[in-house]
Amino acid sequence: MGIPKGKLISIGGSEDKGTGMDPDFIQKEHHIFFEFGILKRILSEMKGVDSVIEVITTASQIPEEVGENYVQSFGKLGCNNVGLIHIKNREDVLKEEYIERIRKADGVMFTGGNQLRLSVIFGGTDILELITERYQNEDFLIAGTSAGAMAMSNTMIYHGSSTHALLKGEVKITTGLAFIKDVIIDSHFVTRGRFGRLSQAVASNPGCTGIGLGEDTAVVIRDGNKMEAIGSGLILIFDGHNIRHSNIADLRDGAPISIENMVVHVMAKGNFYYLKERKFYAGIKETEVK
Repeated sequence: MGIPKGKLISIGGSEDKGTGMDPDFIQKEHHIFFEFGILKRILSEMKGVDSVIEVITTASQIPEEVGENYVQSFGKLGCNNVGLIHIKNREDVLKEEYIERIRKADGVMFTGGNQLRLSVIFGGTDILELITERYQNEDFLIAGTSAGAMAMSNTMIYHGSSTHALLKGEVKITTGLAFIKDVIIDSHFVTRGRFGRLSQAVASNPGCTGIGLGEDTAVVIRDGNKMEAIGSGLILIFDGHNIRHSNIADLRDGAPISIENMVVHVMAKGNFYYLKERKFYAGIKETEVK
């Protein structure tokens, strides 16, 4: 698979009634996931207010409410070409109408909720193949928030509480939608205290780079490699390539893990990270990024 021509925007999200993945987190009332700054960036990476974007609500348990929030929010920014794709099961994936709409769109956005629903419902389907093909071969945008962000990688966390995350076996991993490889993305990272969760995921998969996304915060990824931080919060990068010691392979489930030499970077708006080179840049010229 070559260098993708499309772009990814992976967003840390905000409180979502449909998440249900962290039993230690008390759900709050649903509201708009993130500020208009990130929505504006999504539009600017396509065709501005003339963009055609399809919002895929599969991960959410409240798809109609979540979808309508996006229609209203993009509408306030002047974009009225927002479609809602309420795929709720693998039968819905087969609908030709949805396939045709994705063929005509400038980008898609996966909402928050339960990321395991995305991998279970989309895995091995024609729609996923079409989205991946367009991302690889065209200037096509894939955005995702919360669960929609976590599902972008080939290695995906689907369960793990914050409280017990540094005990072996408490973090569950499966295969995601695989738009990007060799990364593990976690969302709501700072608010829900998921440092331990992502640490265990990377220690178990040290060839992957961990990306912990704060709320109202996102990364724009070009060429499957060049990552720019946007939004108001923080992004933590976990590089496990040079781990010297980890006891995770030899422990029984429930025992505490130890890790030596996990490298951690903290990114804020305007910082860049190159995934393949594993290099952090405080700032870089736009021409260099593109």
